[in-house]
Amino acid sequence: MNTQSVPSPDATHGECVAIVGLGYVGLPTALAFAAASNQVIGLDVSTKRIADIERGNVDLLASDHDRLRTHRNTPALTLTRFPAAIAQAGTVIVCVPTPVDKHLVPDLTALRAACRTVVDEAVPGQLILLTSTTYVGTTRDLLIKPLEERGFEVGRDVFVAFAPERIDPGNSVYPQERTPRVVGGVTAACTARATAVLSLVTPSIHQVESPETAEMTKLLENTFRAVNIALANEFADASRSMGIDIMEVIAAAATKPYGFMPFYPGPGVGGHCIPCDPHYLLWQMRGERRTAPLVESAMSLIAGRPRQVVERAREVLAERGQPMKGSRVLVVGVTYKPDVADVRESPALEIIEELLASGVQVAYQDELVDELTVHGRRMRTETDPAATTWDLVLVHTAHPDADLTWLAGQPAVLDTTYRLPGFPTRRTL
Repeated sequence: MNTQSVPSPDATHGECVAIVGLGYVGLPTALAFAAASNQVIGLDVSTKRIADIERGNVDLLASDHDRLRTHRNTPALTLTRFPAAIAQAGTVIVCVPTPVDKHLVPDLTALRAACRTVVDEAVPGQLILLTSTTYVGTTRDLLIKPLEERGFEVGRDVFVAFAPERIDPGNSVYPQERTPRVVGGVTAACTARATAVLSLVTPSIHQVESPETAEMTKLLENTFRAVNIALANEFADASRSMGIDIMEVIAAAATKPYGFMPFYPGPGVGGHCIPCDPHYLLWQMRGERRTAPLVESAMSLIAGRPRQVVERAREVLAERGQPMKGSRVLVVGVTYKPDVADVRESPALEIIEELLASGVQVAYQDELVDELTVHGRRMRTETDPAATTWDLVLVHTAHPDADLTWLAGQPAVLDTTYRLPGFPTRRTL
C-alpha cells in the first residue's frame, strides 16, 4: 500500500501506553511495552485478575514472568480498574477476548464494552489500536463511527488501526518480539502511527490497505489452521482403519520441501482461536445470505471430535469386555494444549461431560490444573494416578515434563495425542 514515511520508533519510546484487557494477550503486551521503556497503564474490569497479576499468580512464559517481577509495583506498570486513567495514554491497545456462545454465535459483550470505554475516554492525538480477533468491519463499527460521532476526525484528531494479535500461549520459540505483525490503518497516517508503536515490540510490520483487510487476515490465519486440523483428523481415522501410523505418514510427507505443511491430529481443539475465530466469518457470511461450505464442514468436524473420543473409549473398553457404565476412566491432561494452564474451550471438558453422562466414574490428572468444574461437578486432580489400576487411561494432553512411564502398568491406554508410542496396551484415537 502507499503510506507516508513511518516515524522512527525512537519517537514513541517513553510514551504512555494503555492496555485494555489483561488476559493472555493483554498482559504479555503490557510487559513487552514496559520492557521497551514505555510507561504502561493496564486496565482490567476484574479485581481478581489485577490481584493475581500483582501476586505473580498468572500463566506466562518464563521471560514474561521475569518482566513482571521487574516492573510490577513500579511506575513503569500501573494496574487499574478505572477507565479514566487511559486518557493519560498516547496509545490505547484493546486486547479483550472475543469468544462464541453455546450456539457458536460471536459474543461481542466484552469487545463492545471495551470499545465504548475507549471512545468515551479518547483524547486528541491518541492512537487507538484494536487487536482482538473479530468480524470484518468491527474497527469501523465500534471505533471509527463512534469517534466520528464524538466529533473526532480519524487520521487527524485521533488515529485508529487494526493489528491482530499473534500471541501463542506457551510458545517460547515465537514470542511476540520474534513474530511479525499486520497493521491496517484507517488512513496512511494511522498506519504510520501504529507501525511506529508496534515496532517497539515486534521485529517487522506488514502494512495493508485497511482495517478490514487486517481483520480478514486474522480470520484466514486461524481458519486455515482449523481446516487443516480437520483434514489431519480425517487422515488419522483413515490410517487407523488401514493399520497405518498417521504420525509416520505426516513425518514422511513433511520431508517435501514445498507445498506441504504438517498439521497433527488430536482429541479436538481448544483456546479462543481455532474453535471460535472461524465462526466470526461464518456468522458474518450467514448475515449476508452467503455460505462457506468448506469452513462449515471443517468446524462441524472439529466440534464432533470430542464425541469421537468418547466413542473410541467405548470401543477400547468393549475390547476388554468392560461396559462404559461403572468403568473407571482417568483423563490425563485437561488443558487445551501442553504446558499451558488454560482450559478454555478444552475438548477435555466435553469428553469428561460425555463420559459422566455414560455412567463412567471419571477422574483426571493434570499438574497444571488443581481443580476443575464440569457440568456443575467439582473435581480435583489425582495426585498419585499410578496408585490405581484404571479400566482406561485416556491421554488428552501430555505436558512436556510429565512422567508418564506409569502408563506401562495400565491395562488400557487411549492415546488421543498420537505421541506416546511404546506402551504395550496403547490404542490411538
